[in-house]
Amino acid sequence: MKLWTGRFSKEIAKETNDFNSSIPFDQRMYKEDITGSMAHATMLGAKGIISEEDTALILDGLQAILQDLESGKLQIDPNAEDIHTFVEGELTARIGDAGKRLHTARSRNDQVALDDRLYVRNLCDDLIPQIKDLIRVLCKKASDYADAVMPSYTHLQRAQPIVFGHHMLAYAEMFLRDIDRLEDARKRMNVCPLGSGALAGTTYDIDRNQTAALLGFDGPCRNSLDGVSDRDWAMEFASALSIIMVHLSRFSEEHTPCPDT
Repeated sequence: MKLWTGRFSKEIAKETNDFNSSIPFDQRMYKEDITGSMAHATMLGAKGIISEEDTALILDGLQAILQDLESGKLQIDPNAEDIHTFVEGELTARIGDAGKRLHTARSRNDQVALDDRLYVRNLCDDLIPQIKDLIRVLCKKASDYADAVMPSYTHLQRAQPIVFGHHMLAYAEMFLRDIDRLEDARKRMNVCPLGSGALAGTTYDIDRNQTAALLGFDGPCRNSLDGVSDRDWAMEFASALSIIMVHLSRFSEEHTPCPDT
């Protein structure tokens, strides 16, 4: 099902559907989308906005969809407009009208903003330990070769003598700064946009602190307009990644053996 079909009396051109579709890209966020929806449904039930029965049906249905996707039993429909439409459609097909109540007090805008933050936050949490492992290896090599003398270079020419351990620890310093940048970006992305609605919140008596806590955020965003439109944290993350790649590129170039001439 396409979100906008109700606005048109004729079949929409394939090129238009292809332009509007984001499923090839956002399907990787299926876990974040389901996790966010489960927290939202839990809050709706706790506040009495939807019934306990509907809450249980939604949570069980979402959990089953997640398990089926991860096991390969369920495949994401490439014709779905986006991952959000696919999950909600699958849920409604499984549990009936209760599935339609999941979107109560929520807009696609704050749902997308939530999924994006959860996805990138998970990337940060995966990447930081890997960089720490690399730093440990560099420090181990620095210790092993603390007395190995080598030439240092400046302006592509040999300069003062140093030890190989000192050379290794220079890269350890670079990667330590990279971790700082990732942690800073993570801190700024770790606020929950749920409850922002399309841009001006919702009239339902929701509990934004509950959903934020359930999803591991430091708290809800303070301004609904900023909550759905802010992508500063994504630029910060991309910037941190680009600097990491510069350091890795430099490290690789310096330590690639020269071919025999």
